[in-house]
Amino acid sequence: MQASSLAAVSCESQSAPVHRWTVDEVLALYEMPLMDLLWRAQGVHRQHFDANAIQRSTLLSVKTGGCSEDCGYCSQSARYETETGRERLMPVEEVVAAAKAAKDKGASRFCMGAAWKGPKDNDLDRVLDMVREVKALGMQTCVTLGMLKEGQAEKLKEAGLDYYNHNLDTDKEFYGQVIKSHTHDDRLDTLDQVRDAGINVCSGGIIGMGESRKNRAALIVQLANLPKPPESVPINNLVPIPGTPLADVPRLDPFEFVRTIAAARIAMPTSWVRLSAGRQEMSDELQAMCFLAGANSMFYGDFLLTTGNPDIERDDALFARLGMKAI
Repeated sequence: MQASSLAAVSCESQSAPVHRWTVDEVLALYEMPLMDLLWRAQGVHRQHFDANAIQRSTLLSVKTGGCSEDCGYCSQSARYETETGRERLMPVEEVVAAAKAAKDKGASRFCMGAAWKGPKDNDLDRVLDMVREVKALGMQTCVTLGMLKEGQAEKLKEAGLDYYNHNLDTDKEFYGQVIKSHTHDDRLDTLDQVRDAGINVCSGGIIGMGESRKNRAALIVQLANLPKPPESVPINNLVPIPGTPLADVPRLDPFEFVRTIAAARIAMPTSWVRLSAGRQEMSDELQAMCFLAGANSMFYGDFLLTTGNPDIERDDALFARLGMKAI
């Protein structure tokens, strides 16, 4: 194999896919017999990553509640009556203390989330301090702050930010049934700003919001066909929150979730595919199947913004049972 070919399969590579995916192609992946789909996804995964290694991130809500947006799944929207209270932006020293604790427990990336439509400049200045201080600990840094204005991504890059998370949530066709206060194109605009600033993109979606399989396939196509696929792709399984419009959506078939992980892995072979929200409700066996399907990143810690996450002891025990290692 020539050197150029070797570079193409390196886990460091984030080159564009060989071809632009179509919805029909991804639907065909979904419709494969599950064992065949897992076999294919695992083969793709092993070409680019250590199949027994999982990247672990910890997520902290640095500003909780009171968001003006109407995302139908979110407990932090000011439009819904939920148990999530409203809190101000955390002091920098408290964030740094949480990051140190996460690092001590094995997390390599620290993600900071704020419930805003987008950050005001004075709030962004405090977040920049958080990024600098967490970066100084030797951790990768990630923030999710909503939609960015011109020049804000460049400031985050200068502060040392590694990843910016801004999920597409669902495909463009279904988007308006979940969110009406902004558009799918607004999300893409922020991703463009992040990419142009030279920051790694973290963008995925939420599965199980009442969308169709075709919607799920279209979401994967939209992510994979970005000018450069996201370096990190969180796949969330909806956690229904009482008081939100999606509180009573029927739960998704777990095997459909596994199929989504596998399809994402095949369509975005060099991206980190992250097992994200909803993991607390998953059995160890289902999580293992997700790893087999190509998930190689996960949130590690007791909470994901405002929803629960498996405790660290359970995760460590699962890693030991599976013979997997954290990176």
